[in-house]
Amino acid sequence: MRLGGRLSAAIDILTDIEARHRPVAQSLKDWGISHRFAGSKDRSAIGNLVYDALRRKRSYAYRMGEDTPRGIVTAAALDGLGLDASELLAALEGDRFAPNLPDEDVMDRFLGRDASGAPDAVAADVPDWLAPKLQALFGDAWVREAAALSDRPPLDLRVNTLKAERAKVIEALKPFAAKASELSRTGIRIAPIAGDGRHPNVQVEAGFQKGWFEVQDEGSQLAAALCGAQPGNQVLDLCAGAGGKTLALAAAMENTGQIHSYDGDRQRLAPIYERLKRAGVRNVQVHDPRADLSDLEGAMDIVLVDAPCTGTGTWRRRPDAKWRLSEAALEKRVAEQDAVLDQAARFVKPGGRLVYVTCSVLPNENGDRISAFLERTNGFVVDELGEVWVGLVPGSHKDGIHRVSVGEGTALTMTPATTGTDGFFVCAIRKQP
Repeated sequence: MRLGGRLSAAIDILTDIEARHRPVAQSLKDWGISHRFAGSKDRSAIGNLVYDALRRKRSYAYRMGEDTPRGIVTAAALDGLGLDASELLAALEGDRFAPNLPDEDVMDRFLGRDASGAPDAVAADVPDWLAPKLQALFGDAWVREAAALSDRPPLDLRVNTLKAERAKVIEALKPFAAKASELSRTGIRIAPIAGDGRHPNVQVEAGFQKGWFEVQDEGSQLAAALCGAQPGNQVLDLCAGAGGKTLALAAAMENTGQIHSYDGDRQRLAPIYERLKRAGVRNVQVHDPRADLSDLEGAMDIVLVDAPCTGTGTWRRRPDAKWRLSEAALEKRVAEQDAVLDQAARFVKPGGRLVYVTCSVLPNENGDRISAFLERTNGFVVDELGEVWVGLVPGSHKDGIHRVSVGEGTALTMTPATTGTDGFFVCAIRKQP
């Protein structure tokens, strides 16, 4: 396909998303099924246009002066491909599949205009109702913090130290310019894609098939590390999902002790079995969603709650989610978070820790939930994670991350702007002896 066909496809997909309120991945998949002639490079380039358009939907519309799929796809092409108006029009000349784009002077105006004069929520590329919630956490820096959630993400990997060393994996992935992560001691990063490129499919690499590494955002790796799991511990991963943090904990514990992995959603849990086998993990017991966990009550050194949340911290990877998010959906998540915290507390032994994690940056789901938990639950205190962070991350400074005061302790919030990771909140609550 030429560029014109790719632009037309992106416009059609965005129109479908807006008309039917569908997830972007589903719309892209359906388009690919109905256009089987499109090659993998075409699908990747179209996906880039669609994702970029959704990431900066409001600021693109403001700069283009046109809030339509045509307008924001044109903006994404100019911005993402590094073209000026004349270059874009020249590339479309003679292409019978090219869409009717805005006039050249409109595109020139877009390129000469930034979003600095726009309302804050427009410059931040977020819905208006979320602006005060983000400002409550980030203060005067909230627009910059929110805007960073609209950048293209890197591809992060976690080295499985049960089977390989980081240098060995980096060498194996040398063709992809893989480098050691700046923060995670077991992390590897492949830079964000540029232009109409695409990330490599690392899951077909021999190293992945041998269990040397897993795909995992650096923030998720750090959240698992902040649990402080040690060899011989008894751990419950209560919302294990597909098992990403379970695998990281197993490596940290050197395949000793016992990790109990549980999730109430059988479909989400299903991939964990193959992942454990590939990684060579032997200290994990996976519990069926209908299993009775009462034998574990009061016996766990660590209970990890990777809570269901709105996923605001993952907007770089799922930009459509921020436009579908509603206050009602947030309230539903808050109720679920309160319930899972109460459930998790039963399993923590005296002196043990409940580690609460979300991939959200909204205070409602993070510090507010811990404060509410402490008000209704006796015998728990919030640990000081700030100093743990300094010890965990080589060369880091205590101010290199958002510290959130909760109770008598400190929780942490990671963000693309401050840590270069997805957005994560981590709080450790200790059960008093």
